[in-house]
Amino acid sequence: MNPLLSIQNLHVSFRGRRTTARALEGVSYDVFPGETVCLVGESGCGKTVSALSILGILPVPPAEVTQGAILFEGRDLLSMDEDGLRDVRGNRIAMVFQEPMTSLNPVFTIGDQIGEALRAHRSMDEAAIHDRCASLLRDVGMPSPEQRLRDYPHQLSGGQRQRAMIAMALACDPALVIADEPTTALDVTIQVQILNLFRDLQNRKGLSLLYITHDLGVVAQIADRIYVMYAGVIAEHGRAHQIFHQPRHPYTQGLLASLPGRTRRGRPLHSIEGVVPDPAYKPQGCPFHPRCTLAEPACRSEFPDLCDWGDDHKARCPVLFQNSQAEASA
Repeated sequence: MNPLLSIQNLHVSFRGRRTTARALEGVSYDVFPGETVCLVGESGCGKTVSALSILGILPVPPAEVTQGAILFEGRDLLSMDEDGLRDVRGNRIAMVFQEPMTSLNPVFTIGDQIGEALRAHRSMDEAAIHDRCASLLRDVGMPSPEQRLRDYPHQLSGGQRQRAMIAMALACDPALVIADEPTTALDVTIQVQILNLFRDLQNRKGLSLLYITHDLGVVAQIADRIYVMYAGVIAEHGRAHQIFHQPRHPYTQGLLASLPGRTRRGRPLHSIEGVVPDPAYKPQGCPFHPRCTLAEPACRSEFPDLCDWGDDHKARCPVLFQNSQAEASA
């Protein structure tokens, strides 16, 4: 099966007056039809930059895609002109942003905003658009959908606004939905409802989901495959059970060890020392080595390749890989 979306060796930089921030350096990942791929990492690691690159909505300048390809349904989005990208955005690929109150326009009704994609991509009269918008709100579990169509964003709760954003994303039956931390601003009970909604929509509509988050609790509930990002590179990727039960990169191991459920009651939570490096001043060699307890001299000078652990599970840590091989041969 061919991937629906294939990011290949993507490099993105942000040029300032005196420095250049290397936001993405050789990032590659795939999303196959009908699956949920989670992109995981700390704030500033490049998750959202990669998503905005897919849709071609990075601010240019200062952003610049310097290398790579973004293949969607076999077409390179980076080579498309603005008209071609406009036909893809909101139609074949849709995005649900992190904070709906800043993504929804406060001066237009919910119905106007959901219907915008239909007016742009479908030949429908206003009556048909109204019916479609009401149907979409029912699909995402919005109470009193006819009333909500006439409401403005400030009249909805946080969970309702996020449901409206999801309805907007689904308006044209996209093949891929990109969800950028869509539950971060919601309380836990609403978060569970939104995650259940995504699962239900996938089962009914067969869409693919690229879910961007730093919350491993969310990832455990929805992911088929996981890509762990650190400082603009993919540190590890594999199936969900591989990442959670057999992590092969020190950064992934540190993230999992920091989960409250993995710390014995009464003991301090585990934390990874240090901070993510500034994209304009990344360390030489492995970007994680200043924070890594396993770092060796070579880690400080040589950028590591992805090591193959089998069954499409790869991690960018030759130290753990060599240690494992040595133990296996002993």
